Amino acid sequence: MNATPPLISFTRVTRTYGEGGGQVRALAGVDLTISKGEFIAIMGPSGSGKSTAMNIIGCLDRPSGGSFKFLGTEVNGLSQDQRALLRRNFIGFVFQGFNLLNRTTAIENVELPLIYRGMARRERRERALQALHHVGLEGREHHTPGELSGGQQQRVAIARAIVTDPLLLLADEPTGNLDTQRSREIMDLLARLNEDQGITVVMVTHEPDMAAYAHRVIRFVDGRIASDEARAAA
Repeated sequence: MNATPPLISFTRVTRTYGEGGGQVRALAGVDLTISKGEFIAIMGPSGSGKSTAMNIIGCLDRPSGGSFKFLGTEVNGLSQDQRALLRRNFIGFVFQGFNLLNRTTAIENVELPLIYRGMARRERRERALQALHHVGLEGREHHTPGELSGGQQQRVAIARAIVTDPLLLLADEPTGNLDTQRSREIMDLLARLNEDQGITVVMVTHEPDMAAYAHRVIRFVDGRIASDEARAAA
């Protein structure tokens, strides 16, 4: 019987931008494997390659060289439309700035990915309510972002990311705009989604306290992985 392929597999992945003397090598031959169900923190200084790696994992950018496989499928060989379908069906995104639509309610924000899927109104409303329940926002469904705190807005963003039942949740500095208490609440939520629902979480962060929630901490330096360490169980 064939073993299940890893969720993410990089083999000698490179990424360069620009040409000639202005060329920048953001990734310089990265090998990386991420299995289903892991919680991974990616760290590194500005320009280290961590955001480039995240963008490639999220199918928002393409490698210049090497192999990137998602569940054993070579992503480099997919068309733009196929890559968009991969994102839509398997990946949820959470950003530092929340990226909510200001004039729409929490539940309407959460429904957006389901609208893109063409889901019927009744079913998407039920799924959006369930997602908001998972993130602890019962009773806030009809509030707009301006009526919610920063922590609550990030919860809406997480609900929007998980409403499609993704295999992978990509979180880019998810606590960057929050105070310490709200940051811990968001990290507790991500850890719970990882543990209870089996969602693989890959998070970019510069905060060691937030990275401590992860199973593995991967540090990038100069376009390469400088360390990849499993965190001891608590």
